[in-house]
Amino acid sequence: MLKLFNSIDDIRLYDWEQESNVRCIIATSPQTRSICNDPRVLGTDYTSLLKQACAGILKAGDFKLTENNTAVINILRGGLNFGLREALSEAFGWKAHTTCFISAQRARDTADPEEWHITENAYRKVYFPADARLVIGDVVATGTSLKYALGELVKSALNENVALKSILFFTYGGYKALDILKEVDAQCRQNFPDYESTTLVFLEGCFLVPDLHSKLSIRLTGTDLLRGGSEMAPEFIESQYEDPAYPLERCTIYDAGSRAFWVREYANDVLNYWKQVLDLAASGVTFLEYLEQRFPELDASRFPDGITLKELALRQINRMQPYAL
Repeated sequence: MLKLFNSIDDIRLYDWEQESNVRCIIATSPQTRSICNDPRVLGTDYTSLLKQACAGILKAGDFKLTENNTAVINILRGGLNFGLREALSEAFGWKAHTTCFISAQRARDTADPEEWHITENAYRKVYFPADARLVIGDVVATGTSLKYALGELVKSALNENVALKSILFFTYGGYKALDILKEVDAQCRQNFPDYESTTLVFLEGCFLVPDLHSKLSIRLTGTDLLRGGSEMAPEFIESQYEDPAYPLERCTIYDAGSRAFWVREYANDVLNYWKQVLDLAASGVTFLEYLEQRFPELDASRFPDGITLKELALRQINRMQPYAL
């Protein structure tokens, strides 16, 4: 159950109670809803809006950060999307907070494509201020990169005899993010006697990730963040009625790295999805039938009469085509 605890301008923060030491917040804003709903928010527009949202959430959240003790950790490359270094500056006027980098790129195993491993993990520039308070952002589906990166950070802090005080984590993500933060919180409380808190900020919702048993005509296992069946901010759910294409998107965020830094690949991913939807429409699947697959909790009667899946797919294809060239 969500409980609203702060609202500043257009940003609302909800506590999502959990039986753990990790505080879970679901944050909603016009910027983060736009990113979820409109795949044409890409490249620098995408990262700019995400930074603005994070700055607003930082101001509204009262996370008890201090400039000299805060270290932004960028998990390459997805972590760069959140712009947390700049967001802290915009929120509080800071300029002396620390910024670190650690690479942790995941890849599917060739033997079992449903399993993942870490690759491209050689680069790191990690240094902690005294009594370090870590601020991190990343998109989390399987959690493979996050688990590796946080494990390495805890090891580094122990090796350098640094006292970690708190972790604040922003994500477009799913339940794996919470599972991993619970584990890391327990490690930190065991290894750092003065450790205070772990806070997990879900942007718009905590989303389900499909597996081989998910009853969807189109899915990308271990990657997609699904709307249907997820825990979401009420403002995000309401926004789905603004455009009938919104609740049908394959993923709430798609690939976060390419969306920011390799737009052609990202656009082709979205484009290929809507071409698959067009094939479904050609096979006789209706808008209402497909809506029932993707987001069954919505009230279908609130969408305009006469919507066809074919028309929606063609519209989305035309919108994404220029970015895929």
